[in-house]
Formats: sequence, structure tokens, C-alpha cells
Amino acid sequence: MKFLDQAKIYVKSGDGGNGVVAFRREKFIEYGGPDGGDGGRGGDIIFEAIDNLNTLIDFRYTQHFRARKGGNGSGANRTGAAAEDVIIKVPVGTQIFDDDKETLLADLDETGKTITLCRGGDGGFGNARFKSSTNRAPRRADPGWPGEERWVWLRLKLIADAGLVGLPNAGKSTFLSVASAARPKIADYPFTTLHPQLGMVRLSSTEEFVLADIPGLIEGAHMGSGLGDRFLGHVERCALLLHLIDITSEDVVQTWQTIRHELEAYEGNLVEKHEIIGLNKADLLTPEEALEKQQSLEKATGQKVFLLSAATHHGVKDILYYLQNYITNHKLNDSSHQKPFSPI
Repeated sequence: MKFLDQAKIYVKSGDGGNGVVAFRREKFIEYGGPDGGDGGRGGDIIFEAIDNLNTLIDFRYTQHFRARKGGNGSGANRTGAAAEDVIIKVPVGTQIFDDDKETLLADLDETGKTITLCRGGDGGFGNARFKSSTNRAPRRADPGWPGEERWVWLRLKLIADAGLVGLPNAGKSTFLSVASAARPKIADYPFTTLHPQLGMVRLSSTEEFVLADIPGLIEGAHMGSGLGDRFLGHVERCALLLHLIDITSEDVVQTWQTIRHELEAYEGNLVEKHEIIGLNKADLLTPEEALEKQQSLEKATGQKVFLLSAATHHGVKDILYYLQNYITNHKLNDSSHQKPFSPI
């Protein structure tokens, strides 16, 4: 299935049914009077977040959604049938923006969360509504109220606990494949990952978290270089970022600074998230060379740096347990509003 994280669609709720002019005509009843019923209500447009979708690809082929009009009223004071609502199912994490692409209308960030975006029009009154002591035989009936319509943008931000960032060929896809059951494309050339990938990391029967891998960033990504920074939105909701760096880079400190600069240029406050740094491909250097680069990066960043090799699985478990501990405490702190957990 292809990945699509942005789509523009048209939605229109149903018009209300028309009221009707009718009069009661029964045998032996001399003065029947008006008995025209009201129109039925038009259908609503409702968005619902479900957890078995992870792309907006369905909206590439179906872009117009219209609810039905309510039924017209009829004689004997019968109200028209209300039209059925149109429920549009979207992945959890979908945001709905107005046509200007800036006004946020809804953020469906939880499973089962719904929003009624366009309400159906009310039905018009039949002539029975207008009967009075001075108007015994009204011949007035109102049409139904029109429904609402609009163009909206859907943007998907994947729901993950931790996000993978780094330069192309830093080994993020390999790490994801080792840490989870995900099977992303892996190759020895840059930009192997063209769209975000999700993987469920299970360390035990009770410990698990979702890890998101996004396409690699390069210098100038915020200005559109490479694949740009359009996929960074998928790690905005993460509790922390795992920054993988290729230990064979000539200057690992410069590599770290390049990604930090791109995170700072992005407007999603990603630079404020807790960052865990891992030097990947440690098996390609001698222990002495790996230690030297680890120490230089720790000195520049002022924090612990992990040595690992996704290819040989060395150090992978250590960093996964570290991620799990942080995520678990982060969720506890969010629920209890306590002081944020700092594992270092």
C-alpha cells in the first residue's frame, strides 16, 4: 500500500427535506384542517479516527463526500425521514485543516475520536405548523435548510512513542528492522526510505512502544533540499527522538550539528524534545577509534552517547531498554502531572 500523508477533499452535508402543504380529508369530518408534515433532517459529515489505518491513500481516489438530503414531509402530519450520516474513517493522528491550510479544525489524535465537521440542514416546516386561530387553512410550507459544504485538507501525523532522525544512510531502517517486526527497504545508497515507517518494539509481554522512522535529512532540508522536512511532522507527537549517526563519518560532531540545525529550523518544537544519541555501525571501527569518537561527541553534546551496531545487533538492546524506560516514565508523568523524568 502506498503512503500518503496529505489529501484535499470536498465535503457537503445533506440539505433538509421540504415541508409540505396538505389538508386532512376524511369521510364524515367536515373541517379537516391542515396536516402537512415537516421535512427530515439532512445527513451530517462525521470524521472518525480508527487504528487500523496508517495512510490517507484512499482519499487520492475518492475526494468528494456528500450526505443525502432529508425526506420531504407528507400529509397526515408525517415528518420526512432523516438522512443517514456520512462517516469518514481516517487514521489516528489525522489533522483537519481549512482550505487555507493553516486553520486547524480538528485533531483526531485518539482512537474512536470523532468530529462532526458539517451538520445537515434542518427540515422545513409543513403547513400544520402555521395553523392559528386567525389562519385556519395556511398554505405555507418552508423548504429545508441547506447543508454545509467546504474543502478541507487532511494531514496525517503518525502516532509514535519515539522517532528516528539522522542523515541518509545512518542505518535507521536497519535499526528499525532489528528492533521491530517492520521490514523497511534497506540498501547501501542514500534516501532508501522515501516515506515514514512504523514498527512496534516489544521487549517483553508488558513492555512495548511504537518507533517511527522518517526519510533522512540533509543540510538545507528546511529549504527543500533532499526530501525536505515535510516528514518531520510525523515525529512531532513522539515523546523523544533517537538520533542515529554513522560513526564512520569524518566529523561526527558536525553531523550531529547538521541535524540539530534542521530541527531548530522546523517550527514543530522538535528541538525541545529529549534526544538520545546513538553512534551506529560501530563494528566498522576498532574499539579505540569508536571510543574516541564517542568521547568527542559526548563532550560536544554534554550527554551520554550510545555505541551500537544495528547490523550485528551490538548495543541495540541497551538503547531499546533506555527508550522504553523513558517512554514509560514520560507517560506516567503526563498522567500525574509530575516533574518530567530525566534518566541522565
